[in-house]
Amino acid sequence: MGVILNLETSSTNCSVCLAKDGVILAMKELNSENYSHAEKLHVFIEEVMNEAALKMQDLEAIAVSKGPGSYTGLRIGVSAAKGLCYAMDVPLVSVSTLKSMASQLKSVDEDALVIPVLDARRMEVYSAVFDNHLNQVRETKAEIIDEQSFEAYIGSTSVHFLGSGAEKIKGIFNSDNLTFHLDVVPSAKEMALISFDKFKNKDFEDVAYFEPYYLKDFVLQTKKDK
Repeated sequence: MGVILNLETSSTNCSVCLAKDGVILAMKELNSENYSHAEKLHVFIEEVMNEAALKMQDLEAIAVSKGPGSYTGLRIGVSAAKGLCYAMDVPLVSVSTLKSMASQLKSVDEDALVIPVLDARRMEVYSAVFDNHLNQVRETKAEIIDEQSFEAYIGSTSVHFLGSGAEKIKGIFNSDNLTFHLDVVPSAKEMALISFDKFKNKDFEDVAYFEPYYLKDFVLQTKKDK
C-alpha cells in the first residue's frame, strides 16, 4: 500500500492530491495569477487529509513536483515537502513537472510527440519532448523561441504543444500537424501514478540535500512575471 501526498507548486496552480496506490482519494487546487501557494498550500493539505478521513501519520511518502518552473513556487513546495518528510519520517519522491504535464494527454496518435512548454518570461520557455509512451526523447532545457526551435520535430509527425509557453510557439509556427493545448497547467492529479511507480521502486530523494530543478539562475521577479 502506498498513501502518498502529492504537491505541485511549480506554476500558478497550487495543487495538492492525496492518493493510495496511485488512485486519487482527495484533491484541492487553485490556479491563480497571484500565486496563492504561500497562503493555500498547507490549507489544501489539511483539507485533503480531512476529506479522505486520514491522519498525517497514515502517509507513507511525500511527492513534490521538482521543476522546472517558478523559483518561488518550487521553493515553497519543496520546503513543505521536506518539512513533512522530517516530521512524519517518510521518504521524499520527486516528479518531473514536464513529464506530469505530458501525461495529461491521454489519447494521441501512436507516433505523436508531446512537448510540454512552461513560460519562462519574455520569449524564453522551459520544455522537453516526450513520445506517446512518456519516454523522454529530448532533454529538458530553457531556450529562447525562434524559427529554428523544435525544427527537428515539426513536420515529421503530429506534435502536441501544451502549457503556458505554447502561446509563444503558436505565434511563430504554422503547420497542420501542430496542436496547441494552451489551458494545460501542472497539476498534482497527474503526479499520483508517477509518484506511486517511483515509490514502488524505492526511487527516493535524499531529503537533506534535495533541491528543485531550477534549470537557470534565479532572477528577481514581480508576481506578474513569475
